[in-house]
Amino acid sequence: MRNLIYPVPDPTFPFLGVHFTRLIEGGIEAGPNAVLAFAREGYTKWKLRPGDLFDAVTFRGLWKFMGQHRAMAWDEVCRSFSKTLFCRSLQRLVPELQAADLSPGGAGVRAQAMLPDGTLVQDFHFQERPGALHVLNAPSPGTTACFAIGDHVAQKALALAGA
Repeated sequence: MRNLIYPVPDPTFPFLGVHFTRLIEGGIEAGPNAVLAFAREGYTKWKLRPGDLFDAVTFRGLWKFMGQHRAMAWDEVCRSFSKTLFCRSLQRLVPELQAADLSPGGAGVRAQAMLPDGTLVQDFHFQERPGALHVLNAPSPGTTACFAIGDHVAQKALALAGA
């Protein structure tokens, strides 16, 4: 593999789908899955913060989303816990890949804003308050576009401050 490999995105969901990324030190990472984290800063599959989990499962938007997208949600969860299913999804991009080629990697957390009706917020969402500007959703490419995003946030903050 000499380049990044991405699937054609599903316009319904703001997730990249499983893809391959070359690492600086020469390795290759494959992933991700889009599943509910049990902790806001849960960088392992089993990290659990009861308060964070409680906030998630008592949010009615999550239940509406799960009801609207049962099959996709179930597939994502199953793929997170099955190396075989995860490999099968990667084989759509690289058919020669075998489950034995895979080893567990780290986990990342990507915040995704969701409305009370279960709709995923597809773009940046700003909320202005007196003396404050909140960025409530910063989807991909949050990191690759950070300078442009920072400039936009700075301009909004200056406008809010009346400068």
